[in-house]
Amino acid sequence: MTIPLYEYFQIIKIMTMIKAKGNEFNLPNVKDSFNRRAAQFRQSIIDNLRNNELAEGYIEVSEQAYALKKAKASALWYFNGHRLYYSYNLCNTFVENMYVVMKVIELEVKKLINEEKTLEEFTHEFKEDKEVEDKRKEARKTLGLDENETDVEVINKAYKNLAKEHHPDTGAGNIDKFKEINNAHKTLKRELE
Repeated sequence: MTIPLYEYFQIIKIMTMIKAKGNEFNLPNVKDSFNRRAAQFRQSIIDNLRNNELAEGYIEVSEQAYALKKAKASALWYFNGHRLYYSYNLCNTFVENMYVVMKVIELEVKKLINEEKTLEEFTHEFKEDKEVEDKRKEARKTLGLDENETDVEVINKAYKNLAKEHHPDTGAGNIDKFKEINNAHKTLKRELE
C-alpha cells in the first residue's frame, strides 16, 4: 500500500510539531550549519529579552561546542527581582532544544506584548528558584528513575505505580511517602510541560 504524497507531508508535519509551555509550533529541519544556527537561536533569545526590557542585565543562555550533541538547552535571566529560567531537553540535538527554548520565549513575550498575558503571569511562567536542578534530580530519584529520564510516559508510569503502592487508602499505604511521590511528579511535569 502506498501513501499519497499529500498524506506523506501531513505525517511529516505531525512528527515535527512541538508542544511546550502551552505553545504549539513546528520544529525546523536543521540540515547544516548546526553550530551557527544554535548561536543564532541563542542570540535571538538574548535580543528578545533585552529589546523588550524583560531582563535586568544578566542573561545566561547555554552553549554547546557541538550542536548535534544530545544536550539540554536553557536560558536564565533576572527580572523584577525574580530568577527566571526555562530549559528544554526532549529533542534529539542541542540545536533543536535551543530552537524550542528560543521559540517558547519568543511566543510568551509576544503574548505579553499583545496583552494576552500580564507581566505577573509571564514572570510566574518562568520563575524558578536556584535549587530547581537539585529538586529535579531528587524527584527522579524518588520515582526510581534515571537522573536523565525525560520520557513523559516512563515518568507517568513510575509515578502511577508508586502512587498506587503508597496510597493512604491501601493497607500498606504511607501518607508521607504518597505526598513525596506526588510532589516529585509535579516537579517533573513542570519541567516537561
